[in-house]
Amino acid sequence: MFKILLKKELAPSIKLFEFDAPLIARKAKPGQFVVLRINEEGERIPLTIADAKKDSGRLVIVFQEVGKSTKLLGTLNVGDAIIDLIGPLGKPSEIEKYGTVVCIGGGVGTPEIYPVARALKQAGNKVISIIGARSKNLLIMEPEMKSVSDELYITTDDGTYVKKGFVTDELKRLISEGVKIDCIFAVGPVIMMKAVTDVTRPYNIKTIVSLNPIMLDATGMCGVCRVEVGGETKFACVDGPEFDGHKVNFDLLVKRLRTYIKDEKESLDLFEKHSAECG
Repeated sequence: MFKILLKKELAPSIKLFEFDAPLIARKAKPGQFVVLRINEEGERIPLTIADAKKDSGRLVIVFQEVGKSTKLLGTLNVGDAIIDLIGPLGKPSEIEKYGTVVCIGGGVGTPEIYPVARALKQAGNKVISIIGARSKNLLIMEPEMKSVSDELYITTDDGTYVKKGFVTDELKRLISEGVKIDCIFAVGPVIMMKAVTDVTRPYNIKTIVSLNPIMLDATGMCGVCRVEVGGETKFACVDGPEFDGHKVNFDLLVKRLRTYIKDEKESLDLFEKHSAECG
């Protein structure tokens, strides 16, 4: 059992949990993820590690309540415990001294890019960060990103905070102004990561994205998380989750992510109906 030590609401439907998980926290590296299960009947949920506090043994995750399992997870409070938490899983980010690195986080991708940006800064890189959200009330972890960045730019789709537009607009501006970018790390919605790679491809700027396909066992045995990278089948759980964005077949990834939309909606509707009946 893994106890919840801290719970915060970062934005509407976006929550931060700190779990008591010293063994995982001790080994976790930027870019890796965990898989959790709330109870015996629960599904396995893959979530990227937002932070690992090795001294206190606390593991930090941030998630958005979008389906039945994440909504159920969001109902838990400090002192509650979940039955399973395994990790760290996946390959860590390739942290080295590139020079000037742009770290891009969209929505709940921002907590996932945060430990990567911090590690890149510690490795001696100049870190330029761009974070975005649909609106001001959904923008999260601005102070944390500012603390690990030499420059921080913020966009909101509706213009309710700082600059109206998308993260790709700021990326285009940097490139047009002649900023020499040696590498880019991007985490967020699939459509955002695809847009980033479309911007950088003509300039041949190395672009790393973190993929979020449907996942089951997270050990490479079931094949559910397969993605096409460079014309080859890769498993995001063991070969990733980070890949060269210029080689990812995003169209196929989007198609696979939509496979169970109907089933997911039915499950969520039943959960909400049951929750309402139970008060």
